[in-house]
Amino acid sequence: MNKHTPYYHKLVAAGAKLQDRGGFATPNFFTSIADEHKAVRERVGMFDVYYQVGVEIKGRDAEALLTRALVNDVRRMRDGGVIYSSICTEKGGIVDDLTCFRFSGDKFWLSPTPSRVQAVVEAVSRLACSLNVTVTNLGYANAYLSIQGPASRELLSSLTDTNISSEALKYFNFTRGNIAEVPDAIISRTGYSGELGYELFFPVEYAEYVWDCVAEAGRRFDIRPCGMKTMRSLRIEKSYLLYGLDVNEQTDPLSAGLGWTVRFDDRDFIGRDALEEIASNGTSRRLKLIDTGAVHSIAHGEKVLHNGQEVGVVTSGDPGFHLGRTYAFAYLPRELAVKDTQLQIQLADGGAKVAGTVLDRAPYDPERRRLTV
Repeated sequence: MNKHTPYYHKLVAAGAKLQDRGGFATPNFFTSIADEHKAVRERVGMFDVYYQVGVEIKGRDAEALLTRALVNDVRRMRDGGVIYSSICTEKGGIVDDLTCFRFSGDKFWLSPTPSRVQAVVEAVSRLACSLNVTVTNLGYANAYLSIQGPASRELLSSLTDTNISSEALKYFNFTRGNIAEVPDAIISRTGYSGELGYELFFPVEYAEYVWDCVAEAGRRFDIRPCGMKTMRSLRIEKSYLLYGLDVNEQTDPLSAGLGWTVRFDDRDFIGRDALEEIASNGTSRRLKLIDTGAVHSIAHGEKVLHNGQEVGVVTSGDPGFHLGRTYAFAYLPRELAVKDTQLQIQLADGGAKVAGTVLDRAPYDPERRRLTV
């Protein structure tokens, strides 16, 4: 952990328990994962996600480049819109799952998984050679804060004169405005928590100042600084995936349950032929969320059993503290990847087995009402 985010002194002062993430000293949690999870579900929490860098795609052919690079179709986007997509290999494997921000037809941002920034830059740059477009890793020029929870809109409205109401700024859209008098910040109604929330991008020199302003404005909501273990707990209740554990270059978006992001349309994109073949033949295995009951520990790599036979392994597992249950992802044979299938997970100590039930939708707010309020 030889690098510090611009919030480092604030994190240490708040009692952060630090871990390494991409070389940065990053909070695991501050008070406890359960306490921070509760704050986000009921009030508001803020996350330092400085290590999440952007990749800018700019030039006359920016839209054409991303039409070829992403499985989702950027031509469907309006300026100020955000989409979730994958970039795939020719074989259909997922190079990364990411979000794409459209500023205009000739300017986009990609927000990759931190460990996959270079892979994304290389994958997109290979398509850019004959086009009028530049691909730029923006590095750490922008600070980045994620403000998540049902009180996030009221809190941020006290720091900006930009209209961030539900009518003016819909889910998966962004706008530009001031935050605590810092001009031209990007205010994006996105996040990884499953709650109403906003992601803020602004020049790095204002990082500690904005942190202090958000913390002060959040005092009346009993705001909590939150860590990455808390985000993992929040995301699994919403059945959100983690790159490197649940998906990677050996998995495809259709088997991972991300078929809704693959837009075949009237275009060619990297991996299209492979994905069309998978779609035509059907997937042999599907990534499913398994409910294993009360809060306990489930680890990556633990065996998933059906009638005593191994049928898969846990890709990721985390407790969902709001629902009071632990959930695990695993790729299962197609015939078992159906609602209410009864399974067991063999814990790594070789002793206890934990019973589990396959789910067919997110256990928390499956209708997404919390996100779109």
